[in-house]
Amino acid sequence: MVNVAVIYYSATGHGTAMAKHLEEVASQEPGVEVRVRHIAETVDPEVFKANPAWSANYAATKDLPAATGEDIEWADVVIFGSPTRFSKPASQFQSFIDGLGGLWAQGKLANKVYAAFTSSQTNHGGQETTLMAIYEMVMHFGGIIVTPGFTDPLKFVDGNPYGVSHVTGATNQNEVTEEVKTALGHMVKRAIGIAHKLA
Repeated sequence: MVNVAVIYYSATGHGTAMAKHLEEVASQEPGVEVRVRHIAETVDPEVFKANPAWSANYAATKDLPAATGEDIEWADVVIFGSPTRFSKPASQFQSFIDGLGGLWAQGKLANKVYAAFTSSQTNHGGQETTLMAIYEMVMHFGGIIVTPGFTDPLKFVDGNPYGVSHVTGATNQNEVTEEVKTALGHMVKRAIGIAHKLA
């Protein structure tokens, strides 16, 4: 068995949609068990009540199981997701990572396969730097970074060898495209394949 944890933060729901697609693809792979866990919102809902997308995603996910360090400890493959905030992961994602010190000190974050996805309002709106920032954290874990690279012709379509990224649009209206879904599927299958080889 390969255990896959998809651990993500999403404000306006694009990350949630991407995580669900990763779950759909991964769960169809033989010998794979999948957990999808959102990172709990730390912003007071009163702050974003005028943002329909943020409010809707919060309402849809707030009662679902939230990510914990145990989900990473359980996993052989960890797919992280965070929107881009000024070229870095969102503070909610960073706070979750900051809470993993105990597991890190015990070596329980090491020797797992990691990959990542992100989204931003504009093309090149910090997507690559966000993914690189996530991987810098994984390096501290002693994790095994498995990017999709240009390992399949489809990656020349989405053009992101670091992970998978989605452009939400200035008003967050862009749904996750088929190109992005295909790239997500390739990334998680590649990560699972490498995990099988390591096992």
